[in-house]
Amino acid sequence: MNIKLRLTVLNFFELFVFGAWLISLGGYLGGKLHFTGTQIGSVFMTLGLASIIMPAIVGIIADKYLSAQKLLGLLHIFGAGFMFYLAQVNDYDTFFWVMLGYLLLYMPTIGLTNAVSYSILDKNKFDIVKVFPPIRVWGTIGFIVALWAIDLLEWAQSPNQFYFTAAFSLLLGIYSFSLPDVPCSKSESKSLISRLGLDAFVLFKDKKMAVFFMFSMLLGIVLQISNAWASEFLRSFTDGFPDSFAVKHSNILISLSQISETVFILTIPFFLKRFGIKAVMLMSMLAWFLRFALFGIGSPEGLGLTYLVVSMIVYGMAFDFFNISGSLFVEIETDSKFRSSAQGLFMLLTNGLGALVGGYSSGLIVDHFTNNGTRDWQTIWLVFAAYALVLAIIFALVFKYKHKPEALKEVNH
Repeated sequence: MNIKLRLTVLNFFELFVFGAWLISLGGYLGGKLHFTGTQIGSVFMTLGLASIIMPAIVGIIADKYLSAQKLLGLLHIFGAGFMFYLAQVNDYDTFFWVMLGYLLLYMPTIGLTNAVSYSILDKNKFDIVKVFPPIRVWGTIGFIVALWAIDLLEWAQSPNQFYFTAAFSLLLGIYSFSLPDVPCSKSESKSLISRLGLDAFVLFKDKKMAVFFMFSMLLGIVLQISNAWASEFLRSFTDGFPDSFAVKHSNILISLSQISETVFILTIPFFLKRFGIKAVMLMSMLAWFLRFALFGIGSPEGLGLTYLVVSMIVYGMAFDFFNISGSLFVEIETDSKFRSSAQGLFMLLTNGLGALVGGYSSGLIVDHFTNNGTRDWQTIWLVFAAYALVLAIIFALVFKYKHKPEALKEVNH
């Protein structure tokens, strides 16, 4: 098996084990375990908790103490144990802590998989910029395939999804040990503070960067809303539309969002060059508004189903345009000595603090609009939509940035 194929397999299954449970989890917690909105939101809050510090700690271990591919293997093997146990848990307190334990192991593997891929490609004299993207796109495909597998096996409301994840996590862990060695970098001297991006807080002295990072966290709040509530929302139509495609195959319907991602990511260079980063980020915020608003007026049949499908399609713009254009903005606008730290800070604010606040606050909103076990989903989604719209309006008014097309040519990605 050639090296590019081996890394394709690695990236495919890295996100396959994520997709096998992430999207169906909200519906499982609400339908099978009957958790409250706050409890469901708190479980998704663990994604933010795990993303705040563990990737930096794991990065230091991989740099100084243990080969990256071996560390990747161990994290997936131990993670398989947590996921196997999670399938047997029914109470909220235990579920929360076991899920947190699993994510403390899993979340760092996303960055570690990228690092392993970069190192091996570089060692084999490949052009990383040219070769890695086609490899990485198989990660998204793996996520989609896992969604379909859980859907077609009818395990979205079954603990079997966790046993399924555990099995593939174990296999992926073992497979990781077969990869070429990625030796420790003994000269690496980055501190935990630097890896977390905390030394980049000096950039807050620049008003433009301060505003950007603040909105990064505020927009990061919406990133987990879809993951947490889309499947639970579609499950709510079970009584009225039990035989509808949206209910029987909710994972497949939601997977249109990930398919949309793979399309919109190809359009980013054009939009960035033509309209600039501020406009692209505004497009992202307005796409989030449409995502939630269309959910608010959607239903499993007729025109309502069309609204749901369009909502899935605009997700690609909402997700990609913010994450990638935001990262590129940081790359262009920060001094080289702070660039890595600034990227770390961007991730900390969006996938860490933003996801943390988003998970918990969305649960509070869902519970607020729940009466006698019945959730007013239209109002819930419209509240989320209003938040995204207000964010877009304020961002347009306070973020001052002049589009410089030539600056994009200076950054090689």
